[in-house]
Amino acid sequence: MPDPYAPKEAITHGDGGPAALAIGEAESLERAPGAGPGGAPTGKPRSLWSDAWHDLRRNPVFLLSALIILFLLVIAVWPQLIADGNPYRADLAKAQAGPEPGHPFGYDTQGRDVYTRVVYGARASITVGICATAGAALLGGLLGGFAGFFGGWWDTLLSRIADIFFGIPVILGGLVFLSVVTSSTVWPVVGFIVLLGWPQIARIARGAVVTAKQNDYVQAARALGAGNARTLLRHIAPNAVAPVIVVATIALGTYISLEATLSFLGAGLKPPTVSWGIDISAASTSIRNAPHMLLWPAGALSITVLAFIMLGDAVRDALDPKLR
Repeated sequence: MPDPYAPKEAITHGDGGPAALAIGEAESLERAPGAGPGGAPTGKPRSLWSDAWHDLRRNPVFLLSALIILFLLVIAVWPQLIADGNPYRADLAKAQAGPEPGHPFGYDTQGRDVYTRVVYGARASITVGICATAGAALLGGLLGGFAGFFGGWWDTLLSRIADIFFGIPVILGGLVFLSVVTSSTVWPVVGFIVLLGWPQIARIARGAVVTAKQNDYVQAARALGAGNARTLLRHIAPNAVAPVIVVATIALGTYISLEATLSFLGAGLKPPTVSWGIDISAASTSIRNAPHMLLWPAGALSITVLAFIMLGDAVRDALDPKLR
């Protein structure tokens, strides 16, 4: 019988003995989950993106918002799938008339079908939101990433330029900038939103790159002789792009509401473009006599903005390891 007061090294490890059982149990507890014998992993470890997708698929907020956005994208591309009318056709005899069979949302002040205009209005709003977000994310991400990576005078210059744009009131800037534009397309509005939207993305990208640049694996890559291009594209960008995607997704809904606000004030999209902001502006003078003219386009706008904000919140929760 072994001495209970003997040192651990003196205990014999016989087959099936209590010492062997205890040591084997400790090794199994210390072994990483999913690891095979000897601590070697049995499968490929999941990346941040695979973990995020795993969480998103089980998030009801993400699923609901994604379904709403998918539906909006479909009707923005093919509005005739659910609305076979003409959004420009007017019948003054039915001006401000309420709902009737075949026209569930009623008519506006010019006798146009409100339902058809709400469906066709999704195209302009979705186009502005997606294009403005893509432009602001691309421009801000590139400028902010380069500033955070190289630093120095480039970082200082970008910070001062961003401060200038942050000091411009968005609504006032839109009224001034778009008042001289006579085009009725969505591109002047997209250009203005990109012009004032990139500084926010640039600051997020700069901070993410500065944080990623200080990690040990980046320092190791530099020590092994990796150049600036390889270090930035291979090691820093994949780990710094997640905050940019989160902010851009949330900003998309904000850009859609900004377009509607500018159109409501008469500085955004202009007729004959079909837009929720234009219809809300036209219905604001008749809200007492025909409230349906305002409620339906305003409701569609609110649901769209809320869906994109919910999607951004879900993506943020999935990509932020601190919230796991």
